[in-house]
Amino acid sequence: MNKSQLIFALGLLALGYLGGQWMHSSTADRQTNMTAPATKAPAEKMPLFYRHPMNPQITSPQPAKDSMGMDYIAVYAAVDDALTSPSGTVRIDPVVVQNIGVRTTKAKLGSLSRTIRAVGRIGFDEGGMFRLHPKTEGWVTDIRVDKRGQQVAADEILLSLYSPKLVASQQEYLLSLSHQQILASSPFEEIRRGAEALVNSSRQRLLLMDAPEHQIQELERSKQVQKNLHIHSPVAGTAIAIGARDGQFVTPSTELYMIVDLTKVWVYVDIYDIDLPWIKLGDPVKMTLASVPGQSFSGELAYIYPYAESLTRTTKVRLLFDNPDGLLRPDMLANVMIESAAQANSVMVPAEAIIRSGSQNQLFVQRAAGKFEPRLVTLGHESDGMVALLSGVEPGEQVVTSAQFLIDSESRLREAAAKMVERMAVDIDEPMDMRPVNSHQGMSGGAHQHD
Repeated sequence: MNKSQLIFALGLLALGYLGGQWMHSSTADRQTNMTAPATKAPAEKMPLFYRHPMNPQITSPQPAKDSMGMDYIAVYAAVDDALTSPSGTVRIDPVVVQNIGVRTTKAKLGSLSRTIRAVGRIGFDEGGMFRLHPKTEGWVTDIRVDKRGQQVAADEILLSLYSPKLVASQQEYLLSLSHQQILASSPFEEIRRGAEALVNSSRQRLLLMDAPEHQIQELERSKQVQKNLHIHSPVAGTAIAIGARDGQFVTPSTELYMIVDLTKVWVYVDIYDIDLPWIKLGDPVKMTLASVPGQSFSGELAYIYPYAESLTRTTKVRLLFDNPDGLLRPDMLANVMIESAAQANSVMVPAEAIIRSGSQNQLFVQRAAGKFEPRLVTLGHESDGMVALLSGVEPGEQVVTSAQFLIDSESRLREAAAKMVERMAVDIDEPMDMRPVNSHQGMSGGAHQHD
């Protein structure tokens, strides 16, 4: 072996020795590290159970999959503070709140009023209607008011009536007057009083048969029986119906005239049930007519009928209007606005904040940034997009006015999870022989459903 080969062999031996020492030390270090106490890792949260991804009522004590292969979702004992908050409380990340467009507004005290708009029908003022009938039978002569719509004044002569009974009553009156004159000098007071009573009775009979006063005075003056007696109008108004013509035989059942005072009119309006709580007697009313553009008429609510209409299921109300110029004609249609009185000191929120779900109404109150609490509320009146709340919310609280249906879905899910957590706690506390037997779903992972 030459010298160079010897040097090369010694170098290989040295490298082998150093490599062995390094591997020995590395192995020892690894063994030391394996036998040394390990640092404790953070404890991992253990789920209480797993719920079905589509139906939160279906749960499993261990990981499982549904029939579509989707993994069950783990439910922990305290994911957030929703379990210690009122049932259904939701906490949402502020970024998500902004993305889904959640808006809130403050509940406030204020006055709530409403304008009820409806179509009304103008009618006669029934308190100003008069139907004229003769007090005795006879024949119509010299009819003077013979046109419907004709204006008549109070005590105006409408027609004349020939009646044999009226003629006979005039004759009796004249005889009583004659006897009174003859017996006026009688020494017996009873006879004088009897004659006077007969005169008064005969005169009263003529008045009761609608003989006018001026004709009775003419009868007393002339001592001549008048064949025809005048029938006067008892009121001023408009003749809207005429039931007799010249020469017609009439009886007390015959309606000669119907006279109506049109200086006041009634307006009938049908009110729906939802508007009834707003109205009361004396409310001011405005009315406009197509026939009188640009002019508004003022009146008041005079009467609310105590029953509903069987066909329309509405309640009729009666309005009273002055009609000095005769512009309001019966049977015309009009646009009516009833101004209801303001209801003060009402807690008001926008109507869109209310979630109406059949038997109950609720909204969401913002308790903190991203934290929303459901509240059941009792609704009062609603007007112009605002709702009065009788209970559930205090003035100054922030209520959600948009995206509340998305929050409601999450709230219901959280509420269902909270109920299942309570149920799981009850199951853990019960003795083994008292626990109900759960039905498993076989090979899908042992899922079961709580009642």
